[in-house]
Amino acid sequence: NSAPGSVSQVRESTNILMQLAKGLDVSVFIVGHVTKEGTVAGPRVLEHMVDTVLYFEGDRHASYRILRGVKNRFGSTNEIGVFEMRREGLIQVENPSEFMLSGRAEMASGSVVVCAMEGTRPVLLEIQALVCRTNFGMPRRTAAGLDYNRVNLLMAVLEKRMNLPLSGYDAYVNIAGGIRLNEPAADLGIVLSVFSSYKNLPIPEKTVAFGEVGLGGEVRSVTMPEQRIQEAKKLGFQTCIVPWVVKQSLGETDGIEVIGVKHIREAVDVI
Repeated sequence: NSAPGSVSQVRESTNILMQLAKGLDVSVFIVGHVTKEGTVAGPRVLEHMVDTVLYFEGDRHASYRILRGVKNRFGSTNEIGVFEMRREGLIQVENPSEFMLSGRAEMASGSVVVCAMEGTRPVLLEIQALVCRTNFGMPRRTAAGLDYNRVNLLMAVLEKRMNLPLSGYDAYVNIAGGIRLNEPAADLGIVLSVFSSYKNLPIPEKTVAFGEVGLGGEVRSVTMPEQRIQEAKKLGFQTCIVPWVVKQSLGETDGIEVIGVKHIREAVDVI
């Protein structure tokens, strides 16, 4: 009898649905809408009561959709499902890496492929950078799909440790395909793409890179390197630039050349 959408009404209604689901041994999907911040609207008590919370994400300008589990009471949330919206409906994307890299330009400066982890699934993504001299007193910086502050930090590392005068240049960094990436393993790819665009030096297209970059310019280790390298090998990449620590811990890697680097200066020398 309480007001529509109140905490007590949501809690009691969900409890009735839960009792029905367990009594009849059926699955019940409760569909809610999402706020501008990307969270489920209404009281959070709903998310605490249910067994699983699934987010169906996607950009209106992109054809792909991602089904992501953010809570699973009886299993892991480290898996995602990638789907493509076609005329006949939602079709599962069997190989997300190949889908994300389709249409990649050949021998273009400022383009590098990185391997990110979506849960336990490695996904290859293309990072693009465009660096050009600014026409204003304050250079313009744009980051699409990446953390803006992280891009600024890595550009400061490049300026200090590699003596690049980036303070007089505009920089636009983008992840092709419209996906968002917040993993530190993309740091090395961002650094290489910015350097490549600044020098107008194309990176070999069969090269993939991943690693976290510290403020001293050092390249640090990341998680699950074997899975990342296997994914790159599966898609035909020939060279993989990784942190030196990762290279030391790896066994035999037939079919792909793995190059370990300790500093971004060594990574730049490789390309």
